[in-house]
Amino acid sequence: MTYLSPDPEAGLPLAQRYDAALVDLDGVVYVGSRAVEHAVDSLTRARRSGMRLAYVTNNAFGAPPALVGRLNQLGVPAAERDIVTSAQAAARLAADRCPPGAPVLVVGGEALVAAVRARGLQPVDSADDRPVCVIQGFAPTVDWHDLAEAGYAVARGASWIVTNADRTAPTSRGTAPGNGALADVVALATGAAPTVAGKPSTALLREGAARTGARRPLMVGDRLDTDIQGAHRAGYDSLLVLTGVTTPAALLAAPASCRPTHLAADLRGLLTPGRQVAPRADGYACGGWVAVVQDGELMLSGRGDPSDALWAACAAAWSSPAPPTTDKALAAMASGVRS
Repeated sequence: MTYLSPDPEAGLPLAQRYDAALVDLDGVVYVGSRAVEHAVDSLTRARRSGMRLAYVTNNAFGAPPALVGRLNQLGVPAAERDIVTSAQAAARLAADRCPPGAPVLVVGGEALVAAVRARGLQPVDSADDRPVCVIQGFAPTVDWHDLAEAGYAVARGASWIVTNADRTAPTSRGTAPGNGALADVVALATGAAPTVAGKPSTALLREGAARTGARRPLMVGDRLDTDIQGAHRAGYDSLLVLTGVTTPAALLAAPASCRPTHLAADLRGLLTPGRQVAPRADGYACGGWVAVVQDGELMLSGRGDPSDALWAACAAAWSSPAPPTTDKALAAMASGVRS
């Protein structure tokens, strides 16, 4: 969180303060088959201003060429070198653990199979092939048989890597079970715990920063426990956008390891200065709002931009020695008037 200060960069748009953005895809750039509102124009303008872009995704189902085609079709500027996927990271981890040509049981889509082959490993689909490693990633075709084969192999001692641990996945119809939920099935059956290749692991973020040559990257995402926590672990600043799964209530309750540096309603936040909070005797101010914790209750006064209200409320809630009750503050944000 940024507080008002004499920092000369504080008034600059984020696209000028940071030399590269590491941008999550699902829930940030698109949801299902549609672009998130303002995403295409904001990314185009950020790139024109000189900000380099890398698309860093926990999605292991889409192959980089397909993801590029999808982004370009939506009007988003991207090339294959700009795509960093958790399938690539998982295959890299497997190659570090396994001898060349080793059998690896792949649970997931063709993009994951291709990533494993690209690392010189042999994809198999049965525990009877004696795989030395299991790599599990999301695909809508994954079924009980696939999970059972993974469970058999893991129980027999195979190393286990999951592309990501996201328990949910945003779709055009709503929130669906993600790879983390499917991995939980194998974990419950075997008692084993996997190695996670995707966010919040730092591998994807550092690869994205390396590809862009960034010296001061900004992680941009919609999830606290992957995008924002991953940024913390990598030592990068972060921007949380409210176009995906994170709710205001979840943000207010976020532990320190999952709190973003900046907040915006959507990717237009790249084109504006970061919100700043002013500590005051009567609370924390942002925009037209002041937030304070009184008798264990988070209170808001003012009116205006709900994101300003949320950022002021975060400052007050995160500074409180005990988590406050937030119902009145959340209602005030929704209505745009004082609580």
